[in-house]
Amino acid sequence: MEWTIWIWIAIGIICMIIEIITPGFYFFSFGVGAITTGLISRVPIFDNILIQLVIFSISTLTSFLLMKRFAGFLLKKEVKNESNIYALKDKTGIVTKIILPHQKGYVKIDGEEWSAIAEDQTATMPEGSVVKILKTEGNKVIVAFEDMEE
Repeated sequence: MEWTIWIWIAIGIICMIIEIITPGFYFFSFGVGAITTGLISRVPIFDNILIQLVIFSISTLTSFLLMKRFAGFLLKKEVKNESNIYALKDKTGIVTKIILPHQKGYVKIDGEEWSAIAEDQTATMPEGSVVKILKTEGNKVIVAFEDMEE
């Protein structure tokens, strides 16, 4: 079955060409599996088509798993830089409008004013107080006095 060798290699080359044209790594593993099967099928004991299909499946799966691991190593996820209100956590700000118990006030953080409520709902935070942003809820920040850090 000399012709099966060339069919497997042709399938592998076609998959590699498709891989170059399309984004992602979907066809690469199939190409590696087909070329590997074509090369291994030269050995007389592997000339049965069922054995070749098993070899193709195993080599494609192995190629996919190895490539996924290698691509994950190369393309490590970047540290997600928080932006907008989510970047305010752990920063300090100045109260610009008094924060009364169970009411919101305003805090200036890095030159921008944000609505804020006190973490301690019984606290009053007068204007000019230095506060630390503990977390965000919706479009407001939850604050505590700076000297109350954990």
